[in-house]
Amino acid sequence: MDVPAEAAADPPAMSVIIAARDEETWLPGCLDSLLAQDATAPRLQVIVAANACRDRTVELALARQGGFSTRGWELDVLDLAEGGKLGALNAAESRARGAALVYLDADVRCDRELLGALWRVLDTSDPRYATGTLAVRRGRSWVTRAYADFWVRLPFVRGGAVGAGLFALNRAGRARWGDFPDIISDDTFVRLNFAPHERIEVAPRYHWPMVEGFSNLVRVRRRQDAGVAEVGARFPDLAANDDKARLGRGELARLVLAAPLGFAVYLAVHLMVRLRRSGGGWTRGR
Repeated sequence: MDVPAEAAADPPAMSVIIAARDEETWLPGCLDSLLAQDATAPRLQVIVAANACRDRTVELALARQGGFSTRGWELDVLDLAEGGKLGALNAAESRARGAALVYLDADVRCDRELLGALWRVLDTSDPRYATGTLAVRRGRSWVTRAYADFWVRLPFVRGGAVGAGLFALNRAGRARWGDFPDIISDDTFVRLNFAPHERIEVAPRYHWPMVEGFSNLVRVRRRQDAGVAEVGARFPDLAANDDKARLGRGELARLVLAAPLGFAVYLAVHLMVRLRRSGGGWTRGR
């Protein structure tokens, strides 16, 4: 995808895209974490693609435009009437002028060094996918804390470059497909468009909340599984880039010993997911 022809003479290095629907509780903290990026961060364009919002998401985003202007950065706020994450991403991309694109969930908080670290690995002519080190925020409910304690120990998570809640691409990487397809799991689709050696995890962290409560964990896990299955069915060629580590019996036994309560909750969620098939569509991760 080419940089739009109307790009300014001094375009931003990175465009940060945030698809947001009714995110008044979370979006201000996300934007504040971007404003707090250290001096290694490149010049930013931040695009909030607010879609079908019924709360103060747009108002709170607009209130922070002055702070971004003070840093010489841009904050564009799109007030889209139609809901839907994929449509919001496509609308935001049509306005994005950066040489690299960062896709950020509205409930994520970024370490001060994160965007600078992402820029350093994306500033190349070779196609690249990058993300930060995932840090799951401490849950309020015991069941979420237990589930997260086990989940973060899984080989897939420990293997790096998970990209849940935040992933970034340079323009050479983004050129691998056109508009985002109408799918459940955009992060899985994007990650699998890159071979393992093209995916990079940088050391600075981003902080991502997990949903609260057993029923919400089941709901989100069901949609996640459906999303992965959909990508596999619709884009079978991408399977060649799937290096997801498998959990052997020995390692599973060690994980159970390390986090027995977490395993019990994780297994209960897994069994509940198998009892009923998911409906389609995107579900937020909390």
